[in-house]
Amino acid sequence: MDQVVAENGVQQVELLFAVNDDHGGVIVEMKEPMDSKAFLSLLRASISQWKQQEGFRYHHAEPHYLMLVYWIPEAASTVPANATHRVGVGAIVMNDKRELLVVQEKSGRLQGKGIWKIPTGVVDEGEDIFAAAVREVKEETNIDTEFVEILAFRQFHKVFFEKSDLSFLCILSPLSFDIQKQELEIEAAQWMPFEEYAAQPITQKHGLFKYISEICLAKVDREYVGFSPLPMTSSFDDQVTYIYLNNHDLNQ
Repeated sequence: MDQVVAENGVQQVELLFAVNDDHGGVIVEMKEPMDSKAFLSLLRASISQWKQQEGFRYHHAEPHYLMLVYWIPEAASTVPANATHRVGVGAIVMNDKRELLVVQEKSGRLQGKGIWKIPTGVVDEGEDIFAAAVREVKEETNIDTEFVEILAFRQFHKVFFEKSDLSFLCILSPLSFDIQKQELEIEAAQWMPFEEYAAQPITQKHGLFKYISEICLAKVDREYVGFSPLPMTSSFDDQVTYIYLNNHDLNQ
């Protein structure tokens, strides 16, 4: 309950429960389901109390909530847009025989084309890039690996749901070698001699496949240095996060 001043004096008005956030806004948390008409009445009263006018706009939706925003200050809104990117990983895994771990997919643009590619996938919510690379290799091939470095990344636009993608090319060391392919998504998986992988027509013609091949050789045969995850603690909430950097040259 809150007090508002009406023409005939002070009235007790029920408002939606809200807490202030760190950016000068308010967050409404609904603990229990509510009748839509009752919610609308409370929402109108709450907005009137917060700003004396309405103006929420749709921002985005997730499986467990719908986000509406309303900019209260008398200034241009600085509310950030909804997330515009999805993060993906690709995993280069090579054994001591210079064989590359490769798969053929059961779905997607490469389905049925006989093209061998490295394991790839999408980073889950709250998952670190290095952990996602290890997980995707395990899920697709049952090979255990140890993350080494991020070798490169690319950005491309208008992909899934019209979002942009950031895809990180990683290299991992194998800890096991017996392949068991994932039946749902993977048509085939094997250890392939690197020269055979590089000789595929798509590797010669397609920019991404070509660069994967060249970067792999640069890492294995030369002194190409990528970015390693270094843990660090936030000074605000003591949360451990990772910064990816060229640890080799940093310590020279």
